[in-house]
Formats: sequence, C-alpha cells, structure tokens
Amino acid sequence: MSNSTISFTEELRSRSDDQITTLFSLRPDLISPVPPDVMALAARASSMPSLLRARESLDKFRLDILSALCTLEEPVAHSQIVSVTSERSAQALDSLWELALIYKDDGRYRVPTNVRAMVGEYPAGLGVKSSKSVDFEALKSAPKGAQETLEKLVWGPPKGQIADVKKAPPAIAWLLEKGFLTPFDSQTVMLPREVAMFLRGGKVFKELQPTMPEIVGTSRKQKAADLAAIANISTFVRWAEELGHHWSDEPPVALRSGGLGVRDLKRTAEHLGISDTCAAFVAELLYIGGLIVIDTDDHILPTSLFDIWLTKTIEEQWHALVSLWLETSRVSGLIGKSESKNVAALGPELDRGGVSTLKRVILNLLKQNPTIDPTLDSISAALTWLLPTRANRDFNEWILREAEWLGLTGQGALSTFGLALISHVELGIEAALPKPVDHILIQADNSAVAPGPLTLELANSIGTIADIESRGGASVYRFSETSIRRGLDHGQTGDQIKDFLKKISKTPMPQPLEYLITDVAKRHGKLRVGNTTSYLRCEDEGLIQELLHDRRLEALRMRKLSSQVLISDVESGELMSVLREVGYLPAAENETGVLVTAPTVRRAKSRPKPPRIVTEFGVPNETLISSAVRALRAGERASAHKPREVPRTSANETVDLLHQYIEERASLTIGYADTNGGVSNRLIDPLSISLGTLVARDHATGEIAHFRIPRITGVSPAN
Repeated sequence: MSNSTISFTEELRSRSDDQITTLFSLRPDLISPVPPDVMALAARASSMPSLLRARESLDKFRLDILSALCTLEEPVAHSQIVSVTSERSAQALDSLWELALIYKDDGRYRVPTNVRAMVGEYPAGLGVKSSKSVDFEALKSAPKGAQETLEKLVWGPPKGQIADVKKAPPAIAWLLEKGFLTPFDSQTVMLPREVAMFLRGGKVFKELQPTMPEIVGTSRKQKAADLAAIANISTFVRWAEELGHHWSDEPPVALRSGGLGVRDLKRTAEHLGISDTCAAFVAELLYIGGLIVIDTDDHILPTSLFDIWLTKTIEEQWHALVSLWLETSRVSGLIGKSESKNVAALGPELDRGGVSTLKRVILNLLKQNPTIDPTLDSISAALTWLLPTRANRDFNEWILREAEWLGLTGQGALSTFGLALISHVELGIEAALPKPVDHILIQADNSAVAPGPLTLELANSIGTIADIESRGGASVYRFSETSIRRGLDHGQTGDQIKDFLKKISKTPMPQPLEYLITDVAKRHGKLRVGNTTSYLRCEDEGLIQELLHDRRLEALRMRKLSSQVLISDVESGELMSVLREVGYLPAAENETGVLVTAPTVRRAKSRPKPPRIVTEFGVPNETLISSAVRALRAGERASAHKPREVPRTSANETVDLLHQYIEERASLTIGYADTNGGVSNRLIDPLSISLGTLVARDHATGEIAHFRIPRITGVSPAN
C-alpha cells in the first residue's frame, strides 16, 4: 500500500468516463448545473444537501454497511468490513463507491468527512474510542449490576445518565475505574466503542438484512381484481364529475387562510355519498389539475378546463387524474387529522417531499407480487428496507387506499389497468367499461335507478334535480324537496321537470313524486329576495308575520318595511341560504322584480393556478449525461492551463495566430471578453474565420461556438 493518502478529488479525477457517467445517472443533482471541473464536482458530491439526496436512494443494507464503515479506522480493507458485517457486503461496497459515498485508496476504502457527519456522531449506536486499553478478562469478576448496566448501552445509544459521576453507584464506579465506561460529563457516562464491539461479539449490528422482506397478503384472482378496479374507475370519474357540477351549483367559499372549510367538505361528502377523506381526495385531484380553482371572490368553482375534461372519454379522464396523482407531492391523507388540525383541503400545507417516489415504489412492489392483496405490515416492512429514510406507515396506508379508489388496484391487488399505466402501454379501460344507458327506472319511493352508467348529457341533467344515493353497477338517485328546488333555481319549471322525467323513465312516474314537484314548484319563488343590503318580498302577509316571529331567523335581523316587504342587514345570498336551511323556499329577483334563475353553468373567472409540486431529480437521459462528462473533462483541461494567463495580442497578431492554428488543426486557449468586460480563458479547436467571427469547438460544452474576433484579447497554445 502506498504511504501517501489519496484525496477524494484525486480519486474522482482518476475515474473513467464510464464511471463518471454511472455517478451522474445515480446522482442527477450533480449535473444541475454541470460542474466546471472535478474539484467542483468533488465539492458538490460531498456537500450535505447532495449527500442527503444520495442517502434517500439507499436501502437499509447499504445504509448499514456505510454506518459500519464509519466505525472503522481508515483506510478500511474489504476483509475488515466482512468481519464486522457480512460476507455479502461486497455488492453494497461497490454500490456505495459508484455513488461516491466512499472512495478507494490503493484498494482500501475511505469515507469523506461530510459523509461521516451525515451518518452521525455515533454510527450504529457506537460511542467514541477509549483513550486507554481495557482488560476484558476483568468482566468475569464484575460486581452485581455491572453486566446489566452494560447490556442497556451495548446496542446504543452509548450514553447513560446518572446523578453524579463522582458519586456513582458501586457497579458503575467499578466500570468507570476499569475503563468499561468513560465519563462524558458530570452526569453522563459513555460506553467506549471497543467495549461495545466486544459485547456485540465483534459485529456492528445485531442482525443484518441483505434482502427485502417478503410481501405477504391475500391471494386474488386477476379477473376479480379487474372487475373491482373497473367499477372503482367509473365510480371515481363520476365522483369527480359530480363534485364539479355540485360546486358549480353551490360553490363553497374558501377559508381566509386558503383551502376548503370543514363544514363545506362535510356537505360535499354528504352530497357525493362518500367519506370526508375521500371527498377531500377527489377535490385535491381536481384542484391539482386546474379543473377547479379558488376564484377572485373566494368562491371555489370549476374552470373551463373542467368542461374540456368532461368532453373526453372515461379512459382519458381517468388517465389525466391518475397521472396527476402519481406526480403530486400533496398528501390529501393529512386533511382532518388530529395532529394536523390546520391542514385544509386545497390549502397550502399539504406538500411533502418524496411522496411521488413512495407511490411508484409501492406500485412496483405490487407489480412484482401480482394477484396479491398485501398486508399493510408487509408493505411497510418492505418500504422500511427499500427507503429507510422515507418510509412512513401512515403514508403507505393512504397511498394503498387512494390506489384502490382510483382503480389502480382492485380488491387490493394491482389491476391490469394499473399495470398498463406504469408500463406505459394501452390502458384498455374503454373496452372493459359497461355501455352507457339513456334511461332510468323511477320507483314508488321517490327514487330512480339507473341500470348502468348514464350518458353524459343525461347524467348532467338528472344530477340537477336529484341526488345520488348509492353507486355501483346500478346507481340510485333520490328526489327531494331540496333537489327539485335546485332544478327550479336553474330556470326549469315544474312542468318541464315532470315532462323530462316521463320522457327518460321506462316506468311511469308515481303520483307522490308528481305531487312533490307540483308542491315545490308552487311554493318556489313565493318569497322574493333582493339587495338593499337585501330585502324579502311576499304577497302572503301571513307568511311575512311568520318569518318575523320565527326565532330561527333572529340572526338575519329582519325588519318590516311594509305589510309585504321585509329588509335585512345580511347579503341576499346568505339570506337565501339561511331561509332554505330552516325550510323556506325563497327565490331571487332582480331590480325590476323579475325572477332570477341561477346560471346552468357557473365557472371561475380567474385562470387556474394549480399548486406547486415539490419535484425530485429524475434520471437524466444519456445525451445529457454524455454532454456533462465531456464538459467536465474539458473544464479539467481548461483549469489545468488556468494559472497561466493568456498573453494579450494585437488584432493583427490575433488573426494571424488563429489562421496558423486553423491550418495546424491544433487546440489553443483564447482570452475572451464578455459583455460586462470580464475576461475568461476558453479552450477551443479553431475551425474557420468568417465575417470577423471565429468558428470553433468549445471544449467546455463540446459544441460549435462563435467568437467575435474584436473580443478576443489574446491567443496562446493549449499545451
């Protein structure tokens, strides 16, 4: 072995182009931007932000081997690593070296200083080395309690607290005297590294796990999984459509801090017939895609992009949403959790780094274990091994739940459609979907059954006058006073609603439903609300008196203006909302007394501003990596000549020298002034001169560049 110690920079400089290419592909942040030379590359590769990103790519076995390296004296031979870890450490060492987390010194390994800092002060729970030798034979005669004390510290952390080191109990005093413990401060003792390694039997870890734990769970048939998945896909797309239409009809108002309020979320969930958590997830995906937006007046409304999305096929709609889910860093599972009370749906606090990576890893695990509905414990154990710095049991549970809602999985197993998505092949969703139907079956209990997915036009129309009660292969709609009122607010009359239902129903309309529509239509608009702040007008003076004496309406502070008119201090929208909540059916009117119908489609006026996504460095393409390697090598050659200043030459001398080097096809260094007057040295291969411009290949970029001759300050040979 050589007596001289090689540095991290020197070792990187000695690596081949192929090895540097591998490094750039494994750590893409190192070429953002491309380092000017190897010294800059070494500085960036050993910087803490870059090291933390590299650590996130390590599985538990490689992380443990790296920790073990940090416990040994440098340089470390492979045999030393094997003796304290496992014979299977060779592959892990090669991987750590490729990542430049360790480097080689004459066949042995060293660890950069910042990597040691990243691993921690006490790697693998081992303390610092003792300053004196320890006689391990003395342990055979240790006093009572000494062995128990050592056992508490042996696997870390290596520090223990006592009341006073100078007045330590007999067992601890004996351990301190014999060197089995060392005082750290007046109330802390530490187990030295040598003692811990002796007690651990010469191994750094109690047990090492070279391979990922097995995924276990319930076996599913692929056909059953696909049937469940296609039902989930059509259901989820319908949820998204219904939420957009519902918020068009009754847009919620955003919180001052941003996001959707708890009451509005609950009201939306009840309308869709799903849990609050699921409703928040649906809203998040629409928000991320710009299909809904918080408008300038704080109302949350669909955008014109929602209308475009509605015109697409179910397969295209699903693909658009699920692609967003794979990429987003927003975690909708955080909404409504007790430990995150201030986290609201559509709010700004939902971003979590690394979530998109977790999603892809989980889907790949499901791909590797087809027809298995994995247990949460086995998925979490596998992810704890694969991504020990990122694994989060709650996140794992939420991702699996969301994958099921989306139809990426069916009955917990990866569906054919989910596999097609991550494999970037044809999805085949349209062929698997049941054909849409254009009719309903009205029942005697004011409900209607759709025997399959309704056509888009029919679903939009019936969604205005009925609420969905249950979903599945056949959907059940419920007609109520509120749903009929919603249709009347949209400009329909009672007769139009009845004619529409008679036309699309394969069963006759029951009399109770006909009476309900007639009654609601008769009462609708009997009260008229306008702006004063607001006023309320009614020709029924008895109803006016009833409103004045209704205690549920005291907050409206209504005052009698005449026998048929009341005024209120609240806005007309709020006035109508409160009246409807307590059972009245008011309608709005304009300044001329004409009944105002709600627009059939309400859309946001502002452009969608989807939330930012915390992105991660992706693997760069081969062309970019090869260009980066060439630029790095060119920078090295240029930096080798940098200490020697390029002598200044006159304009004539410059042109003569350039012609000479073009004929000789030799490389040269030029001084080149930028637009700010700064001069930099450029290593080039001159090709030709045309119209006062030098055409040359720039070694720094590997590309053809143009240099204005008046800005060339000097020319000198490259060597």
